[in-house]
Amino acid sequence: MKILLLEDDLILNEIIEEFLDSLEYEVISVYDGLKASEYIYDEHFDLLILDVNVPSITGFEFLKNLRENNITTPAIFITSLNSVDDMEEGFKAGADDYLKKPFELKELELRINNIKRLLHLEEDEIIIDDNIKFNTKLNFIDNDSIKTKLPLKEAQILKYLANNTNRCVSQDELSSNIWTYEGAPTSSTIRTYIKNIRKIIGDEYIETIKGVGYRFNKK
Repeated sequence: MKILLLEDDLILNEIIEEFLDSLEYEVISVYDGLKASEYIYDEHFDLLILDVNVPSITGFEFLKNLRENNITTPAIFITSLNSVDDMEEGFKAGADDYLKKPFELKELELRINNIKRLLHLEEDEIIIDDNIKFNTKLNFIDNDSIKTKLPLKEAQILKYLANNTNRCVSQDELSSNIWTYEGAPTSSTIRTYIKNIRKIIGDEYIETIKGVGYRFNKK
């Protein structure tokens, strides 16, 4: 699991990074919003941990910009801004959780684990129905004991849709979250990937919402 840590307090940044390293997470730490903005489009991250009052671009502005560009990477704010209004602004910016400073490192771990549980991060297997299972580590579909290896992009699309079950996902959102540092795919390319996935798991699991995008429906 890869984490982007934005924290301008050098000592706290180092403490959090070392703690996350001890939990065997891959961490890239930055000290200002501009550097975080550079990394977010060059790397793929599974989680963002963001301070708010940082140089160049505040954590609130940084996350709001990501959400406006359909980047839905889960985010936790860690901040000394502890009023209800500050918390409301953080969630309006698109946060998944909000942790007030000072905090125990164990609490941060618990918050991360809760997001992993809610969003199915790091799961090795997604159950599509009683007979169809998707191994997200090895990228194969087990359909009634018949195993089919998925190409990387098909696997990434299926995982993203499955982690957003029963929610319509636009082509722009798929593009922003899967092709984070590559050239954006055409609509035709995405339709081809969806078609390939349907051939393996069946047409009924990925619904096309005309003019909007796709919705994954579990049985």
